[in-house]
Amino acid sequence: VSVLGCPDPVVHEIAYQYGKNVGIAFQLIDDVLDFTSCSDQMGKPTSADLKLGLATGPVLFACQQFPEMNAMIMRRFSLPGDVDRARQYVLQSDGVQQTTYLAQQYCHEAIREISKLRPSPERDALIQLSEIVLTRDK
Repeated sequence: VSVLGCPDPVVHEIAYQYGKNVGIAFQLIDDVLDFTSCSDQMGKPTSADLKLGLATGPVLFACQQFPEMNAMIMRRFSLPGDVDRARQYVLQSDGVQQTTYLAQQYCHEAIREISKLRPSPERDALIQLSEIVLTRDK
């Protein structure tokens, strides 16, 4: 949109940095919700990423407290009980909190970038959108 709506390459870079940061934050919150929301709320099964063999932010942070998870990650949670055990390790660790904090940092960076633009209702909406990313529950 910035390329079509504005010839200024500085605006293009600001828009790119905003989008990159808010997108990463969105994904990190999605990873958190896989551990903190119920299936009905999410519209998909929880622990879906673990069942797919994916080690997301909360899992990687949990590895710092539970190094035995590294073997499960390497085998992509394929042995019986791996998914449930990994989920328990994540919930016992501060992996969810660390991932949430990281998402907050990315949102702050997105806001910092978009705030370089002149004040406008559109800019304010993008700031509000980045805040919604952090508080969504599905």
